[in-house]
Amino acid sequence: MRHLNVVGLLALAATLVASSARAEVVILAEPNAPQVSFAVQELQAALAEKHIEASCKPLSAEAFARLRGDIVVLGSCEDKAFKKQAEKCGAAPGELKPEGFSIRKTEGDQATVYWVLGADEAGAMYGGLELAEQVRCNGLEAVVDTDQNPYMALRGIKFNCPLDERTPTYHAHTGDSQRKNVAVMWDFDFWKAYIDDMARYRYNYLSLWNLHPFPSMVRVPGYEDVALDDVQTVDGTIKMSMDEKIDFWRKVMRYAKDRNVDVYIVTWNIFVLGTEGKHGLTDKPDNKTTIDYFRKSVKQLFLTYPDLAGIGITSGENMRGMNAAQKEDWVFATYGQGVLDAAEALPGRKITFIHRQHQTGAQQIAQRFQPLFKHPDIDFIFSFKYAQAHCFSAIHQPFCEDFVKDLGDLKTIWTLRNDSNYYFRWGSADFVRRFIAHIPYDVSRGYYYGSDGWVWGRDFVDRSPNRRGMLDMQKHWYHWMLFGRLGYNPKLGNDRLIAVLASRFPETDAEKLFTAWHEASMIYPVTTGFHWGEYDFQWYIEGCVSRPSYAHTKSGFHDVNRFINLPPHPGTDNIGIPEYVEATVEGKKPDGTTPLQVVEKLHGHADKALAALEDLPRGQDPELGATLDDIRTMAYLGKYYAHKIAGSTYVALARETKNAEDRNKAVAELTKAAEWWDRYVASASSRYVNPIELNRVGVVDWQALTKEVYNDIDIAREAGK
Repeated sequence: MRHLNVVGLLALAATLVASSARAEVVILAEPNAPQVSFAVQELQAALAEKHIEASCKPLSAEAFARLRGDIVVLGSCEDKAFKKQAEKCGAAPGELKPEGFSIRKTEGDQATVYWVLGADEAGAMYGGLELAEQVRCNGLEAVVDTDQNPYMALRGIKFNCPLDERTPTYHAHTGDSQRKNVAVMWDFDFWKAYIDDMARYRYNYLSLWNLHPFPSMVRVPGYEDVALDDVQTVDGTIKMSMDEKIDFWRKVMRYAKDRNVDVYIVTWNIFVLGTEGKHGLTDKPDNKTTIDYFRKSVKQLFLTYPDLAGIGITSGENMRGMNAAQKEDWVFATYGQGVLDAAEALPGRKITFIHRQHQTGAQQIAQRFQPLFKHPDIDFIFSFKYAQAHCFSAIHQPFCEDFVKDLGDLKTIWTLRNDSNYYFRWGSADFVRRFIAHIPYDVSRGYYYGSDGWVWGRDFVDRSPNRRGMLDMQKHWYHWMLFGRLGYNPKLGNDRLIAVLASRFPETDAEKLFTAWHEASMIYPVTTGFHWGEYDFQWYIEGCVSRPSYAHTKSGFHDVNRFINLPPHPGTDNIGIPEYVEATVEGKKPDGTTPLQVVEKLHGHADKALAALEDLPRGQDPELGATLDDIRTMAYLGKYYAHKIAGSTYVALARETKNAEDRNKAVAELTKAAEWWDRYVASASSRYVNPIELNRVGVVDWQALTKEVYNDIDIAREAGK
């Protein structure tokens, strides 16, 4: 931001005339700072909701001197003159880190001034967004002094990005959400709205994940004919030259930069999808042409996109027959050398290289990639899958413990996966806050949050024509807000979140809505914490399914037998059903949370959600109605799993004790489970398209699975006979 001529700027504040009507506000801000301009727009919109007109003028001493009334001054403390004058007027900022901000309110005889003091332009933007939210929630007169710094430096999104039928995201071009979102990836209006929401929710990092993005993004020297000059979708072909594609992604990356969002490309390896065998390119690791092609593609990616922040890689995904050292050698020869080539061609250009820790130790990787570690313009960081595929499973995730020890002084970014919740609007602030607090902080650079089994583009499952096609980010706004805002500031309190809900849904009781939403959302971690299928293809809670091979059933349905033999999450103190039965039969008291205590938790969450819904008016807002329906549906699912776990426990007991009473309890519980499943399916199917195909699980068909649900009762009837 430019330096201001602010001699005497704030000395004038004490002599300005106060506006008693408070019907107009003047905002002083740097007009040529895009991030600040976005915050100004948000603040103007918030003030307009309170029937306050807000004009914006360039930040200068002259403009300030002519003003009377309520004034908002929004700027960056990187401008030393601005910061100095703010301090003179009693609006000194707190100790700020990059992206941090302070809000100060000063009142004189003739003026009320609201100061937004960012550590930098990004901090000024976040401070402006915070001020806008305070205005929306409580009004301008209730604005309070605030100091905030980011808790996690990197707060990102893992976005699986299907660029083309020929250049898909994980895993190959399967799954309805992938197929239906290819064209969306080339819709600039989508990205503008998506990135605006990222900024609102304090995300500063967008990682676009694709198996092999180069044919859809760059023209590689020596391999020019590999570039795809159109976009193939399931609905047809979009005419789009490579030059047009390059211009498109440059615009997206520049727009993201203007919202303090850095864009990264992340790949899996070795995949050559979209090359159609040209130049003899294959996925064989010893193919020298393939190695050359990848190295040049990586370099060209950075030459082509000046705002691209970095690249991430996965070694081992499609590297059959290679040992760990060979995999790292291949990645270094391609991606590592490509980044070094780009750094040589673009001196001073900062590039982040993200190496996903997949199958090789961190220190081994660090040794192989020493040239990147030593390069002054390359930031090498690791990435690790923190909670496998299911964040919604447990607060404590033990899978990284050996990795953290191996890191030493190195740093990592965490992959946080949600392959549990696709359909329904999820939202538990308490869970997210505690989950983030348990992430090992000292080795952390931050996290990116997202899914492998779902492309969070535009909604295609809502039966309402008014909602189908809306951004998933907007449908699931509260969910995404929690993982962004609480990563920036985990001290953000529930009182503020309730106020946000009240502002969004003024027709209902926000406190009861907050409670109902939390209680229903806890169904996911409580269930999956007990029934732990760690990867996306091993467990999908909204369908009670996985791949058939893991379910041990032809349909993939997790029946009573699978609920008995699948162990709990290792980060919980949950006791598996076999261990509980053994202890019970032996007359021992097991140490930990028993299956029947898990059942009590599920009933408690579901019942509290349903009880709160009884007192919540729906109003006239369709979004509020859809939200309440989702909460109810999740609660029904919780009742199903509560009875199912209870029934499974009694089946296992009956098999061991041969006791008819246990068998009868099993039948009764599983009969109730089926009744709640019917309610769940009726509620969900009335509003959402089903069956659908998921790229990691396969077809999920609630109606077809109902037969399997009732078969659990038959299993119970035979228990112990």
